[in-house]
Amino acid sequence: MSIQLRSEIERKFRNKEFTCEKELTMSIISGKYKVVIIWHLGNEGSHRYSELFKLFKGISNRILTKQLRDLEQDGIISRHVYPVAPPKVEYFLTDMGKTLLPIVNDIWRWGKENMQ
Repeated sequence: MSIQLRSEIERKFRNKEFTCEKELTMSIISGKYKVVIIWHLGNEGSHRYSELFKLFKGISNRILTKQLRDLEQDGIISRHVYPVAPPKVEYFLTDMGKTLLPIVNDIWRWGKENMQ
């Protein structure tokens, strides 16, 4: 399976700067909101930007946009722009993103069990 990566991760990957596979995975999903974005898109289906924005208290537009762009550049999510006015954009998991869903669901389950 071929993956597309952000330039800084691609550079590290090419230069063999990752010492193990876990570093590559964590580089892709690390970020305060990335795992939660993946969870919502994977378990609830596509979301518009405004719907994702409402999920996070205190998030700025800049941070959400950065997290979405990173996930998109890494091939985890994709966006569909509808040709309407005003513009309508929906984000959804790619096939690659769907392969992360079992991991993300395990993270969610562990948190739910241990949050009490």
